[in-house]
Amino acid sequence: MNRLSDDEKTILRDLERGQYRQTSKAKKDAYTRLAKEHVKKMKAERINIRINEADLQTLKEKAVEEGLPYQTLIASILHKYVSGTLIDLRIMRRLSEFKKVFKGSV
Repeated sequence: MNRLSDDEKTILRDLERGQYRQTSKAKKDAYTRLAKEHVKKMKAERINIRINEADLQTLKEKAVEEGLPYQTLIASILHKYVSGTLIDLRIMRRLSEFKKVFKGSV
């Protein structure tokens, strides 16, 4: 005996009340194409890189601190870099120091 979930029951009820309309083939094809394009853009591509052994070890240690797999951490760093959101903490610290110096001289 097939039992419907609450969500399925809601959909069935709404369908029986005529709250859904059939979509034209052209619209359905357009939605399908857009969905496939979106999935293709979001799909991760596998790459191979050579990386210094010490750097890789440091990345693995940082990943453990963050609670992430190291490949995920590397992908996140690369994404932040290419999107312009990667922050260099050394520069931020120096800016903070300069602000303190200039704030005291005014």
